[in-house]
Amino acid sequence: MPSPYRAIFAAPGSKGFSAAGFFGRMPLSMMGIGVVTMISQLTGRYGLAGALTATLAMAAAVFGPQVSRLVDRYGQRRVLRPTTLVSVAAVAGLLICAQQGAPDWTLFVFAAGAGCVPSVGSMVRARWAAIYRGSSRELHTAYSWESIVDEVCFIFGPIISIGLSTAWFPEAGPLIAAAFLLVGVFWLTAQRATEPIPHPKSQHTGGSALRSPGLQVLVITFVATGAIFGAVDVVTVAFAEESGHKAAASLVLAVYALGSCLAGAVFGLLHLKGKPSTRWLVGVCAMAVSMIPLQLAGNLTLLAVALFVAGLAIAPTMVTTMALVEAHVPRTKLTEGMTWTSTGLAVGVALGSSAAGWVVDAAGAKAGYAVPAVAGALAAAVAVLGYRRLAKPVPTGGRGEDDRHLRTDDDEHVA
Repeated sequence: MPSPYRAIFAAPGSKGFSAAGFFGRMPLSMMGIGVVTMISQLTGRYGLAGALTATLAMAAAVFGPQVSRLVDRYGQRRVLRPTTLVSVAAVAGLLICAQQGAPDWTLFVFAAGAGCVPSVGSMVRARWAAIYRGSSRELHTAYSWESIVDEVCFIFGPIISIGLSTAWFPEAGPLIAAAFLLVGVFWLTAQRATEPIPHPKSQHTGGSALRSPGLQVLVITFVATGAIFGAVDVVTVAFAEESGHKAAASLVLAVYALGSCLAGAVFGLLHLKGKPSTRWLVGVCAMAVSMIPLQLAGNLTLLAVALFVAGLAIAPTMVTTMALVEAHVPRTKLTEGMTWTSTGLAVGVALGSSAAGWVVDAAGAKAGYAVPAVAGALAAAVAVLGYRRLAKPVPTGGRGEDDRHLRTDDDEHVA
């Protein structure tokens, strides 16, 4: 492991919570594509598959920030465990209804319940922020590391989900995703020593973190960015099926994530100067431009190459986004602020996957790649228009060194 990454893991407990976060985030890349694969195999209806994935993502967008707001007030353990159990129970209901051929409305009800899932990535990043607050170099490396973990999830998650659903039984992908969520969250919340201490109730003033103008720009841009991701997932599965190699979709999507993973690894080694807002704007525009070559891909090999190149812009943009969230959101609402960016992505994934599903049903897979192209153009437009809001950080009301305090052994025994 390169030395900057090795250095951040000198902090006690950091390896444990990062590993738990990896398992807890696997469903992020497995659940949506698993539902698409499951429904397409059971019914052959990509429109229904996309709509269910959209429902799942929209529910996560509604519940996620509320869960994180409760975490900021009451702590990760008290909030995450019950919400995770609700989500896992809903996934079980969804799989049973799909397998039994229940009416469509039952699928949508359970898909909405499955969206009651915590943003595990935000929980892990909040732990890094508590450890390295005030140390921008270490925090940049930590966020880069977590971006790498995200992409590793997206490399292996679709392979596992699609592979199991096509080779074992249709419901296998979402089932294993739910198991990963359960294990990851309970393992993470068992690690009390690195859990950020909830801020006193008196400090939770000013309403939602979303009132920050800078965060609003990030979230709206991420809606369009999420639409890119959601559309690419759905259309790639359909494109692979039309090519006669549906299982290969997982490999193609893994190459997409691999490009982002490699870019994130290099980005974490750099000590960059200049405004994060400028780097973020460049990253968003690069993601938009990278969608154009997808229109020209005539086979899976060319598609994989185009997606690898497109993936190079993802991780650096995500890492920079976390730095901008810290610059524009009060410390008492940091977990909620990070979750709002995930929420923007989730809403975008919902819209993108749904739109792509309908386009594929109506005009075929190749036409479906117009959806991420349009989403990329919208993301770039919003980023350009909102850039001035991000260029000047606002006071975040941090508590200085107090914010770096973690639970002591005595705290853990009392808890």
